[in-house]
Amino acid sequence: MTAATPPFAARVATTGGSPIRDILAVTAQPEFINFAGGLPAPELFDADAVAAAFADVLRGDAGRALQYSTTEGEPVLRRALAARTTDRGLPTDADDLLVTTGSQQALSLLATALIEPGDTVLVESPCYLAALQAFGLAGARLIGVPCDEHGIDPDALDALVAEHRPKLLYTVPTFQNPTGRTLPAGRRAAVAAVAARRGLWIVEDDPYGELRFEGDRVPWIATYEEARDRTVLLGSFSKVMAPGLRLGWLRAPKQLRRACAVAKQAADLHTPTVNQLAAARYLATVDLDAHVAKVSKAYGIRRDALLDGLPAALPVGSTWNRPEGGMFLWARLPQGAGHDATALLSKAVEEKVAYVPGAPFYATAPDPTTLRLCFVTQTPEEIAEGLRRLGRALNSPNS
Repeated sequence: MTAATPPFAARVATTGGSPIRDILAVTAQPEFINFAGGLPAPELFDADAVAAAFADVLRGDAGRALQYSTTEGEPVLRRALAARTTDRGLPTDADDLLVTTGSQQALSLLATALIEPGDTVLVESPCYLAALQAFGLAGARLIGVPCDEHGIDPDALDALVAEHRPKLLYTVPTFQNPTGRTLPAGRRAAVAAVAARRGLWIVEDDPYGELRFEGDRVPWIATYEEARDRTVLLGSFSKVMAPGLRLGWLRAPKQLRRACAVAKQAADLHTPTVNQLAAARYLATVDLDAHVAKVSKAYGIRRDALLDGLPAALPVGSTWNRPEGGMFLWARLPQGAGHDATALLSKAVEEKVAYVPGAPFYATAPDPTTLRLCFVTQTPEEIAEGLRRLGRALNSPNS
């Protein structure tokens, strides 16, 4: 008789999988119109230029491109990223950056470097779901910071930091996932002041900030003097170049950046060399800003198509926001009358349309009436049809 194998780690058992991934698995059939995933529009990828960049790199120095690299990242890419960051108002050197395998890896590295089991992490309410997973797997106690339509309430943040003494605040202040909202400059300054006064790391995640359709750019929290020695800024090519490259980066103070590099050595040694060199070649030969402007224009048209159709699709009394950029819109169904977005999802799936219920995005006290809609993956015509299907699901007699 053989003995049972030892159990899995408790953190795996207590951290759930992504409901978004579960929904995408169910709705992968081509007949579905999917507002659930946060996927960039593939027809807008600059595929020819990316292919040319890879071909140039492999033709010019395949031995280097296919070889191991340094953990911190290829210097040519870090220099290009530092220049872009500096141009956007945050003076940065190549040595300030660590290249990661997608910005999602940066969250895991930060969790490894900063979080002990039982430590408190503050997050927005609601919050990017994969951040909840990354910090939850590290054993963090997650507390949601009260937010309104503009984002974090700095006074509420101050009170929570004083009460719970957290290690860090995680925030997506620009075109937030899942809500699409943007934290105003005054509140960013107030958040920086709280971090300096109370003693707090800030993890500022900015994967969507370049996808602006209207309005003026808001400076990073990391640019505020009070926050510069305690803010980690995360960036990514996933939404502006291609998610399949899995290229992200973090900008952090020296000691924390070094701790993250040690964690990365244990995780994957380094981000793929060929992808880094191809991205650097792309930046040297292509006007990425012009490409992003083209993508943003298309996404703005798709956002407008979604906004135009929502009044007929959602039940009377529903509310929603108008994001100035990014990929997501946040809606709230009327209170009562059975309007539970999780329960209603099955009706939507029957109509071959999908969204993400809002409840999983909350660290505490979820609002069951909320849902996230991604408006960038489908064309305006597909969005209109998807909303017709959604209207049938949410406004049926049994809804």
